[in-house]
Amino acid sequence: MPGSGLRSGGRADSYWEGMSSVRAIVLDIGNVLVSFDFRRAYARLEPLSPRPIAEFLVDLRASGIVKLLETGRMEPAAFVERFQALLGAPMPYEAFCSIWSSIFLPEPVIPDSLLAGLARRYPMVLLSNTNAIHFEMIERNYDFLRHFSHRVLSHEAGAAKPSPEIYRLAIARAGCEPGECFFADDIPEFVEGARREGMDAVRFESAALLEADLRARDVVW
Repeated sequence: MPGSGLRSGGRADSYWEGMSSVRAIVLDIGNVLVSFDFRRAYARLEPLSPRPIAEFLVDLRASGIVKLLETGRMEPAAFVERFQALLGAPMPYEAFCSIWSSIFLPEPVIPDSLLAGLARRYPMVLLSNTNAIHFEMIERNYDFLRHFSHRVLSHEAGAAKPSPEIYRLAIARAGCEPGECFFADDIPEFVEGARREGMDAVRFESAALLEADLRARDVVW
């Protein structure tokens, strides 16, 4: 139950006392449901490229193509072609997608029992900055998606966190008031963006602390 003391990250549980009860659960994917690390992919790409990987990454960021893919403004095939041109290492599309999706660790972060229990009682909404290549891989390899009745994905929504539009779409999919949507994300900027839209948002740090945040709001599973 909520207390008045601060815990990890400086959050005060008492801040949320008296707010509307939770009626929907909204969760990010990356580093919330499943951990990821882009260095896993870059380590596999580096031996294939004639360029130093650090030099390539500077050009990749400057190109803006990752953001274009993430917001659905570039098709995967065009992204892969441009990426490989920057890398200087052509390869089959499927081989590239396999490497590009290797950023994800195999084991989910949040116990399936927690997600299943929440899904029996609340609408469950995914809210993620992702892309078609990564999400296709997630659909093939992780069972946690079955617990979510709604998906708000940046490459389908045409907007990415922390843009207000993507939070508003998630709230609409949840079918309740903003303050009744509990949202967890690992990136502070994205948490603040959700709070600006009135959502009850917290920074995800671990499954154990997520459970504590939920219990502080009298959420049961």
